[in-house]
Amino acid sequence: QVQLVESGGGLVQAGDSLTLSCVASGHTFSTLVMAWFRQTPGKEREFVSGISRSGVSTLYADSVKGRFTISRDNAKNTVYLQMDNLKSEDTAVYFCAADVTPVPIRTPTDGYDFWGQGTQVTVSS
Repeated sequence: QVQLVESGGGLVQAGDSLTLSCVASGHTFSTLVMAWFRQTPGKEREFVSGISRSGVSTLYADSVKGRFTISRDNAKNTVYLQMDNLKSEDTAVYFCAADVTPVPIRTPTDGYDFWGQGTQVTVSS
C-alpha cells in the first residue's frame, strides 16, 4: 500500500503562486510514476501534470502548461506542484496520485493505483 498526503493548498488571489507537496510512504518512491489531478464539484477528476520515476520526463495539461511545474525529490519521497500565475479556473481540489506500473506517464484516472485525500486550492479573482 502507498499512502499519499498532500499539503500546501489555500486561498490565494489571481496571479499569485502556490506550491503543493505530496509525501509518499509505504513503497519505494523512486519506482512510482507520480501525478497531480484536480476536481471541481460536478465535474470529473482531470489530469493536471505527471512526472516519470526519475523526474526526467514530465507531462502537463494544456490548461496549465507554462504556468505549473511538477518536480520530485526521491530522497524526500515527495512530489511538488509549483503553480504560478493562478487563475480563478484553477480553483479545485488537487489530488496526488501514484502509479506502480513501470509505464510512461498516464493521464486517465484509472491509470493510477493510489490517491491522496486532496487539498483545496481556491483562487479569487
